Amino acid sequence: MILIDSDILIWILRGEELYKDRFRRAVEESDAEIYITPIQYIEIISGVRKKEMIETKFFLDSLKMFSIGKDTGELAGEYVRLYKKSHSVQSADALTAAVAKLKDLKLWTNNRKNFPMLEKDELYRTE
Repeated sequence: MILIDSDILIWILRGEELYKDRFRRAVEESDAEIYITPIQYIEIISGVRKKEMIETKFFLDSLKMFSIGKDTGELAGEYVRLYKKSHSVQSADALTAAVAKLKDLKLWTNNRKNFPMLEKDELYRTE
């Protein structure tokens, strides 16, 4: 099961062939167990042009979504407390990491530095 971060979604939505191919491979490798959270939804929708909205929502809605609850908030709060000063971890990334950790998902991101709380084996690699 894979959780896709916003930076990867942006490349896919822009039509970048490398990321589209990697996404197809991720779908196959995970038996279509591809997830986002409301964080990714917000980050993508907030930057979309009006003419791209329908297509973007269609793509996002094709992915599975994990909600953010109290347990996620507690763990994310701990991550911010531990890593805000040393790594500038923000709430959105802390919440994303907490979902990945609690739901045993591999996080697919190009922004490894934003997730010091995750080990290498908790990240999805496409190479």
